[in-house]
Amino acid sequence: MKIPEKMAAALLTAHGGLDTLKYREDVPVPQPKAGEVLINVTAAGVNNTDINTRTAWYSKGVTTATNDGGATGFDSADDADASWSGVPLTFPRIQGADVCGRIVAVGAGVDAGRIGERVIVRSMMRAYADYRPYECWTFGSECDGGFAQFTVAPAAETHAVQCDWRDAELASIPCAYSTAENMLHRAGVGPE
Repeated sequence: MKIPEKMAAALLTAHGGLDTLKYREDVPVPQPKAGEVLINVTAAGVNNTDINTRTAWYSKGVTTATNDGGATGFDSADDADASWSGVPLTFPRIQGADVCGRIVAVGAGVDAGRIGERVIVRSMMRAYADYRPYECWTFGSECDGGFAQFTVAPAAETHAVQCDWRDAELASIPCAYSTAENMLHRAGVGPE
């Protein structure tokens, strides 16, 4: 596949309502850094994490339900703590925590044999700095996600999939899966 220089993407320009999302066709295609892969996105799901990030629902100042600010955002939100991790977001941001696609390029240190793999991205990723079992980095929140033609992700957080499910079906899995995975870890469930 010839990788273009520009791509289409939905950009989140600030926390708030639906008006903070802007469709653009002149967004530079990201380049994979060491340990990353470039994915041609074939499907992306929309879930509560995407809505909550856009509306700033994760802010400690918000004390009502997601649907109370779904269309307009929350006046009580503080942008300084309105992400999943509590760290301010950088705008514009490409959201999209749930992704399915094909790896089309790899960064340094990643096996080139992965090019062509059909993958999903683990949306609740381990912190880059060091291992902290109850902290994560959310794909499409703390870093750009899949509401674009291409996205980059850590190679270790992309998982090859070989099944007869459609890409749209696979793109519905990552965020919901991470909820179940987190509960299994917290409960200490083992192979027994």
